[in-house]
Amino acid sequence: MRRPILNISSLRAIESREANANPPLMERAGMVATQIALEMFADTSRDILVVAGPGNNGGDGFVMARLLKQAGRNVTVAFCGDQEKLPLDTRLAHSAWQATSGCTLGAFPDGDFGLIVDALFGIGLSRPIEGMAKEWITRINATPCPVLSIDIPSGLNAETGIAAGPVVQADCTASFIALKPGMLTADGPDLCGKLIHCSLDITIPCADGEEISPAHFHRHLKPRRRNSHKGSFGNVAIIGGASGMAGAALLSGRAALKLGAGRVYVGMLDTLAVDTTQPELMLRSPQDVFALADVIAIGPGLGQSLQAGELLSRSLECDKPLILDADALNLLTQGTVLLRKLAVRSAPTFMTPHPAEAARLLGMSTEQVQADRLASAKALAQRFHTHVVLKGCGSIVVCPDGRWFINTTGNPGLASAGTGDVLTGMLAALLAQGWEASAALLVAVHLHGAAADYCASQEIGPVGLTAGELIHSARQILNDWIAKA
Repeated sequence: MRRPILNISSLRAIESREANANPPLMERAGMVATQIALEMFADTSRDILVVAGPGNNGGDGFVMARLLKQAGRNVTVAFCGDQEKLPLDTRLAHSAWQATSGCTLGAFPDGDFGLIVDALFGIGLSRPIEGMAKEWITRINATPCPVLSIDIPSGLNAETGIAAGPVVQADCTASFIALKPGMLTADGPDLCGKLIHCSLDITIPCADGEEISPAHFHRHLKPRRRNSHKGSFGNVAIIGGASGMAGAALLSGRAALKLGAGRVYVGMLDTLAVDTTQPELMLRSPQDVFALADVIAIGPGLGQSLQAGELLSRSLECDKPLILDADALNLLTQGTVLLRKLAVRSAPTFMTPHPAEAARLLGMSTEQVQADRLASAKALAQRFHTHVVLKGCGSIVVCPDGRWFINTTGNPGLASAGTGDVLTGMLAALLAQGWEASAALLVAVHLHGAAADYCASQEIGPVGLTAGELIHSARQILNDWIAKA
């Protein structure tokens, strides 16, 4: 299933288009959220608290309060705002709630609530919350009961996922019409809890972006022909492994081998005769691997020596799919000649930066990159005309044609040395096997996170999960996907 992502401007346009729909958009949102609330909290003996704000999000809360009361639940509404300044639709929803003789308070109540509905602020909020609303968010987060946020946790920036001030910590978020970028990246995944997409029966003709799912690459998941050989699955070259960093190149090579590449050559800057753990890897001098490869990945453990720069220059000249990772990305920032060679490439090129590497490429700080991860990833793809994955919480994939995706698999176990090298090897293996460029990147990123999730489900991490442990899980999951396709 593909779940669409819309920017705020696109959502506002849809809301305007649906303004005169029947039933009204606010009523539809309230009905759907009420059903979620009833499923979350079946205990009729405890009250439900709806915390309503001064805008349309508060109007959704008033609709919910009315419907929950009609369903036989004891409901209290705490209203943070000025009744005289409510928007028209919210004012009507407030009046309908009052007509039920429901209880509306102007202060946050004490009580043993079984569920809190957060309807304080919606997707339009772009400033830190202050004053009474700030105090109420603190009270919500301190109350020991489940919290259902309406459309987005109050205080979370829907575009960037940044929590610049107090934010509601939701157990579940009902996202109306489409998902928002900020739910899936930066602070969003920690604050939204379980994400439920509620389309409200609205058709989205063209999403701004999408959450990555197997639906994006399902047609590529095909069993291998029995009549095949190692030459059928391509040759990968991994270039890197300078002194003291040999493990990075070896991890990348092992991942490429176990994700199905026919042959994997590791062009080691350090002198190493054999990988005793994975003797199937063919260790060569870096200069020897160019002629042998169908796909080149350069950067894992590469270093920034003169030799490393020369190898990157030669890699950029090759008319083969090329993955730029780690120090290959750092070297790009040091020379205009390398950037000119990158600009004229015709074969697919991939960049896999973490935020600090992205910052160097864009000439900004890491904090600026993280402040708007989606914009940063788009800027990289546009500036360098490459496929980009900006790694981190909610890794963002951007294609050269402007399409973008956010990944939701993975866990903090990936925050350890070498996991990026494994991703590079996985992507190289898929490209060597003939996968189309964007599909290969989407499956590599999604599979990389899924492997970490599987390890955690088997009590391998997330604390202490190592990069090498991802590889076997990734191989198993990929084969399972192919078997079930």
